[in-house]
Amino acid sequence: MSNGKLKIGIIGCGGIANQKHMPALSKLTHLGEMVAFCDIAPESAVKAAKEYGTEHAAVYTDYKELLKDESIDVVHVLTPNLQHSFITVAALEAGKHVMCEKPMAINSLEAKKMLDAAKRTGKKLTIGYQNRFRNDSQILKKACGEGELGDIYFSKAHAVRRRGVPTWGVFLDKEQQGGGPLIDLGTHALDLALWFMDNYKPKSVTGSVFHKMADKFEGNLMGQWDPKSYHVEDSAFGLIKMENGATIYLEAAWALNTTDTREAMTTLCGTEGGAEMKGSPFLGNSELVFNKAQFGQLVETKSSLGGGIAYFGPGAEEPGVKEARQWLESIINDSEPLVKPEQAYVVTQILEAIYKSAETGQTIEF
Repeated sequence: MSNGKLKIGIIGCGGIANQKHMPALSKLTHLGEMVAFCDIAPESAVKAAKEYGTEHAAVYTDYKELLKDESIDVVHVLTPNLQHSFITVAALEAGKHVMCEKPMAINSLEAKKMLDAAKRTGKKLTIGYQNRFRNDSQILKKACGEGELGDIYFSKAHAVRRRGVPTWGVFLDKEQQGGGPLIDLGTHALDLALWFMDNYKPKSVTGSVFHKMADKFEGNLMGQWDPKSYHVEDSAFGLIKMENGATIYLEAAWALNTTDTREAMTTLCGTEGGAEMKGSPFLGNSELVFNKAQFGQLVETKSSLGGGIAYFGPGAEEPGVKEARQWLESIINDSEPLVKPEQAYVVTQILEAIYKSAETGQTIEF
């Protein structure tokens, strides 16, 4: 770390790099600067370096070459899911701290390698669950921590779009991504539910996965796709039982005939009260509703919040900037990042179990 600033390398200069990470880091130049960019498409790396890099920013097509630069302190791994684990492990072993975009990895075996490498090298590792940094999430986490809801024994993790199939990049490629909406959206909702409940001990998982809508693109928000290239599920559902008996119902869909669409949202039910995230931060109309019995009657308290999830609308970028700031400060101050790799590993284990349960027709026991 020269001139008091962290030197950051970006591996993968595609959608999520351009929508979230690079714009966020460019607002935090007092903490770190982007000095290297890598992408298998050289023009993507060149464009990113021009737009976001320091004057003499380096450009690579091979991440191994970037990792040889000893002046780089931090690497952001923003590639398709398949590459997350081996690039992260190589970066940690090259002495870099790593922010890896969600999901942690395509399966729990790969995620475990990342976890082990972080422990072995003593370097910091975090996963890009920026929804924890939304205002409503922060308020709800505080309420849970202060015992407002009592013992939270039931939760719903919502990640449902009516017709919002992403038609760019490798989203529909099972080999590159490891799955569809479950691993892409469901991962955010499940991360929130486990974090709010502060419960990371799953006991069993039962899942259903559907491939029903591959040729039904009418009304899709992101336009048409080629049904022949649609290799992932369009919806998935899981019932997760925890060791202490608490239960989580997870629903994830890119295409589902429902009007109850919620993305990266949760419903929590506890002994003292409940809480529901409603609306959609995606559209900037989210609200947080608490409910309990008080004064001899049932009471609801609403907290209306703006704030975005996918970088649209006013102030929408904020969670991404907060995430990046907290991450860089955790390195500078040698403190814990908010999203711990051990937590992300449990998310990966559960998602994998939902796919496995659906495939085998069995309940998966931990």
